[in-house]
Amino acid sequence: MTDRLNARERRRAIVDLAWTDGRAGVGQLALHFGVTESTIRRDLALLTTEGQLARTYGGAMAHGHAPETSLGQRSREGFRQKQAIAAWAAGQIGPDETVLLDAGTTTGALARELRDRDRLTVVTIGLTVLNELAEADGVDVLCLGGRLRHISQGLVGPFAEAALERITADRAFLGADAVTVEHGICEANLDQTRLKEMMMARAERVYVLADASKLGRRPFHAWARMPATWTLVTDDGAPPDEVERFRDAGVDVIITSTEVAAAT
Repeated sequence: MTDRLNARERRRAIVDLAWTDGRAGVGQLALHFGVTESTIRRDLALLTTEGQLARTYGGAMAHGHAPETSLGQRSREGFRQKQAIAAWAAGQIGPDETVLLDAGTTTGALARELRDRDRLTVVTIGLTVLNELAEADGVDVLCLGGRLRHISQGLVGPFAEAALERITADRAFLGADAVTVEHGICEANLDQTRLKEMMMARAERVYVLADASKLGRRPFHAWARMPATWTLVTDDGAPPDEVERFRDAGVDVIITSTEVAAAT
């Protein structure tokens, strides 16, 4: 039996077990977590609705390929967590810097924090970032170009890669569908991970902005390898054991406060 897991942690563990074993039965999970079968059924119903698992008779199983959620769907999830992460990240950026901002909702929240800045250059592949900075007269905004991925509202492909080869940056702030100690950043396809690796190579400092729900997960099979030094910025809902695994691997982990974000 697994002790002292809250509902969020338990559901994350259920997904991990399903991916490891291929299938998770209601009775097996209830015994494993020391909760009632009705509690497990509610967990499985929620995970199925979110697209993380597929229901089967008497349990659930991992998808052969997890569905990628749209930017619109992600924008409705974890608002306070993303706000807290974005506020901390904005505090790291000084005047006269050039920063690379990835596509995504958390980097979009970071761009919102930068709208009143002066003497700042932002280079991005994200339409969310472009929209947030469209009227920020003090920010010099460069778009790398490329092919639009409609589901993520980000630009990828050889045009973006060619433009990226011609610049360097002080900092790169990357989003992630998931991130693990062993493999790095997980994304839906290789175009995304290749571009992320190039962004990391062109920046002096690398930050991965990932709320707690993305830590330790493996929803897809495309990965971006991490540099020798990088910083993971997450929120205070992150499981302590997962945070410790990143720190044990030499990753600088920043835990942001959702309570502070809610008060601002």
